[in-house]
Amino acid sequence: MFYLTTAIDYTNGAPHLGHAYEKVLADVIIRYRRLRGEEAYYLTGVDQHGQKVQQSADQEGVHPATFVKRTTRQFLNLWEKLGVHYDGWAETTDPRHQACVQGILSDLQHCGQLYKSTHCGHYSVRQEQFLQDRDRDEAGNFGPQWGEVTLIEEENWYFRLSEHTPWLKEFIEKHPDVITPAFRRTELLNALERSSGTDLCISRPKERLHWGIELPFDADFVTYVWFDALINYISFAGYHAAPGSGLPDFAKLWDLSVRRPTHLIGKDILVPAHGIYWLCMLHAMGFADAHLPRLLVHGFWNSKGGDKLSKSTGNIVDPDALADKFGVDAVRYYLVRDIVTGKDSDFDLERLIMLYNTELANELGNLCNRALNMSQRFTAGILRHGGPPSADDLTLQHSLTESTAAYQAAMDECDVSHGLEAISRHVVHCNGYAERMKPWALNKDPANQERLASVLYHLAESVAHAAVLLSPILPDAAAKLASQLKLPSLTTLKLADLCWGLLPDGHAIGQPKPVFPRLVVEGA
Repeated sequence: MFYLTTAIDYTNGAPHLGHAYEKVLADVIIRYRRLRGEEAYYLTGVDQHGQKVQQSADQEGVHPATFVKRTTRQFLNLWEKLGVHYDGWAETTDPRHQACVQGILSDLQHCGQLYKSTHCGHYSVRQEQFLQDRDRDEAGNFGPQWGEVTLIEEENWYFRLSEHTPWLKEFIEKHPDVITPAFRRTELLNALERSSGTDLCISRPKERLHWGIELPFDADFVTYVWFDALINYISFAGYHAAPGSGLPDFAKLWDLSVRRPTHLIGKDILVPAHGIYWLCMLHAMGFADAHLPRLLVHGFWNSKGGDKLSKSTGNIVDPDALADKFGVDAVRYYLVRDIVTGKDSDFDLERLIMLYNTELANELGNLCNRALNMSQRFTAGILRHGGPPSADDLTLQHSLTESTAAYQAAMDECDVSHGLEAISRHVVHCNGYAERMKPWALNKDPANQERLASVLYHLAESVAHAAVLLSPILPDAAAKLASQLKLPSLTTLKLADLCWGLLPDGHAIGQPKPVFPRLVVEGA
């Protein structure tokens, strides 16, 4: 089982481009694993508790439950528009999640992993956490990333995080595969050196925060939002679920016989939330080293000048409006094509248009037009293998084999950008092949009919393979290509089926229709 989760989205505001990128990337990864022939499960959802949600609801004069219900709907609508399909949906207000969180808290308290203490310190309202001296800048100030910082003295419950950090450091050093890409592992190890000896405050007093999961052993407190939210990865996977809960079989979903579960997260929540808090929480709960998840850490979309896209700077990009203007295919393609997983990239509307028009409308669209239209015009839509392959034919077949292997190698590592580059290389080769073979000229002489059939078959076969390879990234467009080629359902074709001869001799194709219309921007 390939179990993939994305960080659940905090419902204190509308979804932005970063949310869209993460969910589209996850959708591509999960569709690809199924194309590989694997059983796969994708969980995502929303984080609905916390002080910021309570404050926003209070400002609007509504109950927090009403506030998060409305904002949750925005996320659901966007995922539906972008074609993001998930198997499990997590909402932290779900009673099943609450029961799991409270059960874990009770177990940790019973085994001495939690204790109560009074603490006086600086508190970041934006990040909903107490700050340490290490969080100050060189001038001794708390930077703008922390937002409003107040001095608070209060009693709370603490998790003995410091008892687990020596183990965590050794675990990360011995298991480099747990953090991808590798440079994020170094970042985490450096953070562990700085955080040594620090415990984690896992509660908030109800007099300050009432919107959260109540501690089962102390009704005056609710659970700290991060301690609550991280548990969704196992609560909605069926961990300690009651019979008849409707949740998956945890033993099947969290199956380590093939690979570790994968958490796809943004680089901003690796340290400390996922890389330190979550792994130590699992360790304290009794999860063995072999049962800990892999953290796949992606970068940010920044503005064209390199600044982070954010509400505070006013340079936010609305993915919903982007899809309305340019179409879902263009948005999905750009989001995973122009960024290498793990690194940052600058959002550039001109590149979105250029990449779509060049690689899809011009290159792949041109190949489809040549393969399908000329087959309808010259061979009545019937594909024939033709005579023995020429040297050019064999070179094209080799290009397809190499490109498919490169695609698989990249996609296996969740490197979608290079996977798409591999497809594009073969499409370019095919268009060059068509220019050299000139099927329109071959058709003028009846003596060339066998050679014409062979050329058109090579082009159509390449389109068929491209449709299958593109299906995780552009499922709707791939389905349209498959329909025109009269391929079997793309849900039944697997990567292992992609050998030369996917389209049998004598195969009849359907009527071609444009799948990738050019993007035309008014005033351009």
